[in-house]
Amino acid sequence: MKPRTSTKSASGARKRAQSADVHLPANTRVVIVESPAKAQTIGRYLGKGYWVEASVGHVRDLLRSKLSVDVEKNFAPTYTVPKERRATVKRLKQASAQAVQVFLATDPDREGEAIAWHVMAAAAIPEDISQRVVFHEITEQAVRDAFAHSRNLDMDLVNAQQARRVLDRLVGYKISPLLWRKVRGRLSAGRVQSVTVRLVVEREREILAFVPVEYWSICAELAKQDTRLVSPRPSFVARLHKIGGQDVDLKEEPATQAIVDDLQGCSYVVDDVRKSKRQRRPYAPFITSTLQQDAFRQLGMSARRTMVIAQQLYEGQDIGKGERVGLITYMRTDSTHIAPEAVAQTRDFIAKRFGADQVPERAPSYKTRTVNAQEAHECIRPTSVWREPEVIKDYLDPDQQRLYQLIWRRFVASQMRPAIFDVTSVDIKAGRLLPGQSLPSGVIPRTMAEEWPYLFRVTGSTVAFPGFLLVYDEASDETNPTETDAGVLPPLATSDPLDLLRLIPEQHFTQPSPRFTEATLIRELEKHGIGRPSTYAPIISTIQERDYVERVNRYLRPTELGFTINDLLVKHFPDIVDIEFTAHMENDLDRVASGQRNWVGLLQDFWVPFRASLEQAEQNIEKMEMPSEPTGLTCEKCGSPMVVKVGRFGKFIACSNYPACRNTKPYLVKTGVRCPECGGDLVQRRTRNKRVFYGCANYPDCHFSVWQRPLSEPCPKCGGLVTEAGKGTTKCTKCQLVFRVEGEHAKGS
Repeated sequence: MKPRTSTKSASGARKRAQSADVHLPANTRVVIVESPAKAQTIGRYLGKGYWVEASVGHVRDLLRSKLSVDVEKNFAPTYTVPKERRATVKRLKQASAQAVQVFLATDPDREGEAIAWHVMAAAAIPEDISQRVVFHEITEQAVRDAFAHSRNLDMDLVNAQQARRVLDRLVGYKISPLLWRKVRGRLSAGRVQSVTVRLVVEREREILAFVPVEYWSICAELAKQDTRLVSPRPSFVARLHKIGGQDVDLKEEPATQAIVDDLQGCSYVVDDVRKSKRQRRPYAPFITSTLQQDAFRQLGMSARRTMVIAQQLYEGQDIGKGERVGLITYMRTDSTHIAPEAVAQTRDFIAKRFGADQVPERAPSYKTRTVNAQEAHECIRPTSVWREPEVIKDYLDPDQQRLYQLIWRRFVASQMRPAIFDVTSVDIKAGRLLPGQSLPSGVIPRTMAEEWPYLFRVTGSTVAFPGFLLVYDEASDETNPTETDAGVLPPLATSDPLDLLRLIPEQHFTQPSPRFTEATLIRELEKHGIGRPSTYAPIISTIQERDYVERVNRYLRPTELGFTINDLLVKHFPDIVDIEFTAHMENDLDRVASGQRNWVGLLQDFWVPFRASLEQAEQNIEKMEMPSEPTGLTCEKCGSPMVVKVGRFGKFIACSNYPACRNTKPYLVKTGVRCPECGGDLVQRRTRNKRVFYGCANYPDCHFSVWQRPLSEPCPKCGGLVTEAGKGTTKCTKCQLVFRVEGEHAKGS
């Protein structure tokens, strides 16, 4: 089993180690990475003669107390070493001063390049002894190859990261104080977060303005006449497709009912049977955005949680016998490229595990659809497909195991043959026979077409060859009620007479585009070229933490504050929240990274019009009063209404008679579900790391809590508490029954 260590003792040991002076043997090479976990994994591969230190992320940053960007002197940033990083920098400086060579082995992206540059500056590492090493997976071979092909620091990548950091600082530190003065304190604006809020706000307004249009459908449950004595009788459901050769267009119930009445007296016969093969290709291996989307849909993980777990898998886990290894490749990537050796290994695995017939003649390749993807990167994949999820599950915690399994399955499936389906499409005619007339032996002749005006259609499919579906299938965001794959159909042939068992008229209303989930919002950002792989998770977390967007069940909805701030920014800073402008800025940053654009010139082109907008907004925006959100509670100290306030730690409940009365209470987001142990309210809470969970409001008297969102519907089997379980399913916390809720009916599994 995976060893469990005390967080407090490990943290204390790390602090003691960081405070101690460094004394290295002669001829030692120093390697600097970001995290202690990564340092531990790499140190085992390099062995003697190397000293591996962790910078624990960035060692320098802009000052928090002021802008820290000199807009008059080429936007020169002022960096400082934060107090909490000084001991780390001291160790790095001591180690580097004694080293014969220093390798900067931070992550293989712009952020990692910038961290390496900051480490060199803060620790005063001479350029002549420093080298940059980059690897996309933490395995022994990859690490040794990277050290054999070290390079100089890439200042184009560093400047691209600096430009992004300065842009975000200019927007945040110039607009946010304006919001404090004009709206209320502790508000913030961001270059990318504000565009993301706009997407959510505009979708919500589209939903609010949507006028549903009524329409009707008619289906018929049918069975072959020669099965009348079979029990249970095999039947199938077909949908009315055409009337008199025209597409069905039923708008109101009276017209629909008239058709239903006419169909009741009709005869039904198979008019045409078409058989075909349909091929379904496997999905591309994961990139950052698709991993976050599928982890949300199938595992119920937020984008932030997904990236935290993926980082742990990348940096290395102990999988027994002292073997610590990175389990996946780098998880911040927008490329679907696969290393040739990984392709060869996977094809060998598939042949031995599933059979040679599951290996395609040529390895599948996938086109990267992301704008300006970095093709030098790889997709997210297991570092070895031979480490099957079941083999190493005892060394991973539940979330690590579930995410690793998702990545492993998606990648292996991407290298398998397509699935092949046998598809049967059946046309059924319905009409009335004239007196003395019998059903024709072949296709209904044209002379009878007027008496047989109704055309029903049904399509069924069965798996002829499973291919990649043996390993993986993707969950969808939304179900489409008009999809009518009937699965396995009974054997049908042209001219088969059918019995009508029942008609199923159903009322529908057109629907607006659904609210965004985290998955669909990430997809929207990626489609428009907004942000990059490393930014999706923090963007979505930030807009929720700022109370601009709230998550209701699985969906994201703007708050009143979100509406207000968005409208203000759209009016006074149209470029900042313009989707095309933001995407264009991302392209310019990519050009800086590739050496095609000067980063100072980019900032100058942005700053001149932005400064003019700031000056105009300062004069034109009037002071706004945000109404306090009522709670329906009464202050027990003075009898005044209690209202929702926002402080440095988020929302809280306070007396409206402040400052005369300073009574406050914690703000609890109720789920509407009762605690199964004491009957109290189950409320949403957050851990110190801001991970959401659900606990009893009567804590500390009651300690009941669950990670997944509780639902009001009780378990259909035992009546226990039900929670979301991913993949569109729910799970009972009492009897562990997993089931899917469809309308008012629950289907067990």
